[in-house]
Amino acid sequence: MKILMLTPYLPYPLLSGGQIRTYNLLKKLAHKHEITLFSLIKNNEERQYVTELEKYCTKVRVFNRSQKPFTFQNVFKAFFSSHPFLVIRNHAPTAIKAIEEELNQNQYDLIHAETFYMMPHLPRTIIPTILVEQTIEYLGYESYAKKAPFFLQPILEIDIKKIKKWEKYYWEKCDRLIVMSQDDQKYIGEKISDPSKIDVVSNGVDIEWFNQTPRRLPDKPTILSVGTFNWLPNVEAVNFLVKQVWPKIKQLVTGAQLMIVGNNPTQEIFDFEKHDKQINVIGRIPDIREAFKKSHVLVAPVFSGKGTRYKILEAMACGTPVVATAIAVEGLGVKHGVHVLTSNTADGLAELTAEVLKNHQLWESLSKTGYQFVMERYNWNVISKKLDQIYQQLGTNHRQRPKK
Repeated sequence: MKILMLTPYLPYPLLSGGQIRTYNLLKKLAHKHEITLFSLIKNNEERQYVTELEKYCTKVRVFNRSQKPFTFQNVFKAFFSSHPFLVIRNHAPTAIKAIEEELNQNQYDLIHAETFYMMPHLPRTIIPTILVEQTIEYLGYESYAKKAPFFLQPILEIDIKKIKKWEKYYWEKCDRLIVMSQDDQKYIGEKISDPSKIDVVSNGVDIEWFNQTPRRLPDKPTILSVGTFNWLPNVEAVNFLVKQVWPKIKQLVTGAQLMIVGNNPTQEIFDFEKHDKQINVIGRIPDIREAFKKSHVLVAPVFSGKGTRYKILEAMACGTPVVATAIAVEGLGVKHGVHVLTSNTADGLAELTAEVLKNHQLWESLSKTGYQFVMERYNWNVISKKLDQIYQQLGTNHRQRPKK
């Protein structure tokens, strides 16, 4: 089957959840389909990674979007546009023309678009379109806006209304909508006219790859925080952890260390280690396995956003126990006290973290049950087969339509 895939990022290197998902699905589906990949990039340095993706794609083309989001041009355009800032900053005019030419010159069975803000790049077409929503964007921004400075809130509210409008518009417009969890499926199903077109194709973990790195736990009890920090819910989470949970953990666990790992930390996040010698802000790390295998517990106080949290699945794949808020593990199917420990308060998160660090039997239990859970339910082989079934169904129906 001939598929055109559109992504707002190049799916390599594996620095974010979206990149991890797309890369692994490409690997698993490459032998079954001819996939042409059109991706947006921030700078020309990213072009060096195209060769890695050409192993799995028939063709790979990249298109530059603005390197920095908050440019005067982007803000000005968003202010006067009916589209939200999220669409404006991910807009690549050269991609629009290239996609139209590609569809005119080649006969595709379907189009696969990652995120709703790639959809404006598409011309009118009868080719069936799959939209993949890795998160419900406007919910994440709504949560952030409530905590933003009062003078920014009216501006953010206007932009969020635009996100909500266009996100729902493309939910309706696409032929099939893929989400990460049953919770997302239920939520969106109540917002659109045809809930039956929504499928759940969850994220997964490359278990074998994570098993290649041995565990090397340090002498000092080490807590891990992981997040891609250009995603607002992750910034919110690490701030809550450092400012409200971490001081309580230090009172309960002598000599505890906090390691903060993730792409694009803000200056505020880097400053955490300047004020506390027990905090180590690493930022981007070449191999995320090293962080998980050198930590005693992952703490994830996420309070907003939808979609599957890769850090939770990856921690369990490494046998690293997880302490998190309920929303951080929402939709994964995990049970409190069996696979993870959950609390929605700073005191609760601190106490559960301390218990994991002090109770070796509890640590061993969470490590084993978490690993087994991921092995059984979040294997890329199983997940890619489900996506392939959707491809086959949609593509076959398109081929069988009478030609006009």
